[in-house]
Order: sequence, then structure tokens, then C-alpha cells
Amino acid sequence: MSGHSKWANIKHKKAAKDAKRGKTFTRIGKELTIAAREGGGDVDANPRLRLAVQNAKAVNMPNDNIKRAIQKGTGEIEGVHYEEITYEGFGPCGGAVMIEVITDNKNRTLSELRVLINKLGGNLGEVNSVAWNFDRKGVITVKTAGRSEDDLLELVLESGADDLEYDTDASRIISAIETLSTSSKFFESKKVEITDRKLEYLAKNSVAIKNVNDAKRVIKFLDSLEEHEDIQNLFSNYDIDDAALEQAEKE
Repeated sequence: MSGHSKWANIKHKKAAKDAKRGKTFTRIGKELTIAAREGGGDVDANPRLRLAVQNAKAVNMPNDNIKRAIQKGTGEIEGVHYEEITYEGFGPCGGAVMIEVITDNKNRTLSELRVLINKLGGNLGEVNSVAWNFDRKGVITVKTAGRSEDDLLELVLESGADDLEYDTDASRIISAIETLSTSSKFFESKKVEITDRKLEYLAKNSVAIKNVNDAKRVIKFLDSLEEHEDIQNLFSNYDIDDAALEQAEKE
């Protein structure tokens, strides 16, 4: 078990942005629509849709919004036709990124991403240029709620999940894709509050960012990508030193 929380500094600013309800609802709405389009509108028979609905409710997305997003996917009401695309790329300081996009115009999105990434000191890569350095895993984010690392670790082992990334505010449980659903149900049965659950790309090898100037470049790179409306999820292998991160955010 890893027992550390280096993921937290990478997600630090993203969490603040995702607290903005509009962006969160837009992201989840797209996921609901695509899940319903691919697997139908029956939550019980569509695991991806069930997961999206759970995430929608976790951020208090109104039921009417959830219903409309699903109906757009099933064709009951007219909606935009979205495509899912995963791009791979390189960021400043030798980092790697996996970029999950949902777009209604892939040519426009590709052009915009290429320009943006180049401007920020990176470049888009070919298929499997960086994917080899990432594992696809299920990730459940929970409120730590005063539990010790040992207490949560015991629950992780009992749930059948693989790993724990502990933090005093929110912790992440890492599982195989196949056990994400059963692990989620286990934590719900133990009254552990789940705030998010999804599939992520987790880096096998990280790039350490230790000085303030490099931290500034990396933060600007990640934040600028996060702000693009078509980017659904962004994953990187940056490990920003806590002191460098704190100093960079002050300046």
C-alpha cells in the first residue's frame, strides 16, 4: 500500500475549479449523455450510467438536469452528438499527460489543443507515446472524516481494493476496473461518504518537480488544460514538491 498523498498536490487547484458548479455539471452531464447513448437509459442495466448518476448526486446535481442529460443520450430529446477521444502528450519539464476529451467537433478540439499545448511548452504525441507509462484503474474518493490511515487501510483490504492514497481531508481508494463497483458498495455499506468514483490513468513512473519556477510552469500548463471546455479528465505523471507548490501559489 502506498499510504502517501502525492496525488493531492496535483489535484489541488483542480479541486478548487471543480467546486464551480457550472463546470462540474457540464462535465457530468456529458458523461451521463454518452453513457446513456452507449448502454441505454436504465441505470440498473447500465454500469457506466449508474456510476455517472452516483457522481451527479454526489455534487447535488438537480434531478431534472440528470434526467435531461440521460434523455439526450437515449434520443428522447434532441441533443448534441458527442465523441470521446483520448489524446496523449508531453508537458514542460519532461512530464506526460493523458487527456480525455468529449467534443462535438473533434477537428476543432484537436486544433485548439495542439496550439494550446505548444504555447505552454509541450506537444501532442502519437498513440501509445505515453500511455505505456499509465495504468487504467478504478478510483474511489472518500471523505476521510477523522479516520486514521490504518483504519482506512483495513477497510481497503476488506473491500477487495488494491491500494490507498491517504490524506486527512479526502482519501482515494485504488481498485481494479472490475472491482470498482463492488468496492464502492462496500464503502457505502460501511457509511463511508463517497464524493467521486471513476476510471483514471495512474502513472507508473513520475517526474519530480522540485523548484518553484518549474512548479509555476507545470501548474500553468495543467490549469490551462483543465480550463478547456472539451477536456473531461486530465491525468499526468507530475509529482510537485509540496514546498515548491506552496511557494509557486504565493507568487
